[in-house]
Amino acid sequence: QVQLVESGGGLVQAGGSLTLSCAASGSFFRINDMYWYRQAPGKQRELVATIATGGRTNYADSVKGRFTISRDNAKNTVYLQMNNLKAEDTAVYYCYAVVQLRITDFARTYWGQGTQVTVSS
Repeated sequence: QVQLVESGGGLVQAGGSLTLSCAASGSFFRINDMYWYRQAPGKQRELVATIATGGRTNYADSVKGRFTISRDNAKNTVYLQMNNLKAEDTAVYYCYAVVQLRITDFARTYWGQGTQVTVSS
């Protein structure tokens, strides 16, 4: 099995910054695309940022210019640098990854358990 563990959440004032980390552990051949989602109270889970195997990134319009997704393949870790945080960024943030367990395997998907980010105004 593959486990994704998020860390770095917490309480921050509006305008502040946080960096989230998501580390993958277990036995696998390759991590392909990686994603950050978030779910605010009473809202649907939404896609925040993506980073593909080759490093291409994409962002939701609401966070573009403020958030940066990156990955360290040697550490099997994806990061989300969040700057100029706003109250509306308050949510549980989830890591999501597409993983090949073996070189001949099809892709499988995994979710982290989430980390709380709270932004006070």
